[in-house]
Amino acid sequence: MNVLVLGGNGFIGSHVLDGMLAAGHRVRVFGHAPELYRAPLAGVDYVSGDFADHDLLADALVGMDAVCHLINTTVPATSNLDPVADVQSNLVNTICLLEQMRLKNIKRILYLSSGGTVYGNPQYSPVDENHPLHPLCSYAVVKVAIENYLFMYQQLHGFMPIVLRASNPYGPRQGHAGVQGLIGTFLSRLAAGEAVEIWGDGKVVRDYIYIGDLAELCVKALQSDCCGVFNAGSGSGHSVNDIVSVMREEIDADLQVNYQAGRDFDVKEIVLDMRHACKTLAWQPRTDLRAGLQAHWHWLQALLADSAH
Repeated sequence: MNVLVLGGNGFIGSHVLDGMLAAGHRVRVFGHAPELYRAPLAGVDYVSGDFADHDLLADALVGMDAVCHLINTTVPATSNLDPVADVQSNLVNTICLLEQMRLKNIKRILYLSSGGTVYGNPQYSPVDENHPLHPLCSYAVVKVAIENYLFMYQQLHGFMPIVLRASNPYGPRQGHAGVQGLIGTFLSRLAAGEAVEIWGDGKVVRDYIYIGDLAELCVKALQSDCCGVFNAGSGSGHSVNDIVSVMREEIDADLQVNYQAGRDFDVKEIVLDMRHACKTLAWQPRTDLRAGLQAHWHWLQALLADSAH
């Protein structure tokens, strides 16, 4: 299968790229910048450009059988600052993508949505795919809108969309700018001997999924004949305070914490019900939090050692 991976140079995309290649697929990567932590891979067709460059994107679609859409230009913490830009850069550009796919008769698309934000504050836990959607930030509102457009194109044009509502991925190659990716940010601060900031009392609960498990699910989902929505998480919840405790235990280092005022858009607790994906896609999350943290930490230590030479 010829697969166009949008955002294939990013944290999640680079691991999905590895999975696609390992499964024997031919991959073209579309992204605005090269991979941050490794050189381009042999045998991969790289197209460098902006998601808003619709002509370049149309050219990148030529000869493709399927699209893996991992691009998002905002994060939950910043999306409400400029919701108009969020809609333009993500929703409008995705609709343009769908139109180009329609013109080229490409039906199969995997879209990475957000299991951590689209449900809002859950009415029950763990949250299954039928839970009402009550997004609290522009990032999540746009994710839901894109999901709806995908299924509109399924009804009107015969598309075969599969949506993965991912929880909070972490692991090697995750950036640590402090805007998104709690585990990556905390580990990088720990390595630098810096304190971390926690918004609120640290009791906010999230479902964290190791990047290798998420990438495997993406590959299985795209290869399947399934359409619809699937949660993509570990099925286990951990508070921010839990994360801090596990880091201190597993890494044997003192992580200093500064607590800040809570934020209105932060969902209080979200744990994903994974039964649908596990049963339908024959997949299981295999990496628990402690093992995943260790793998992420070892990668970070190796990265820092290389940069020191």
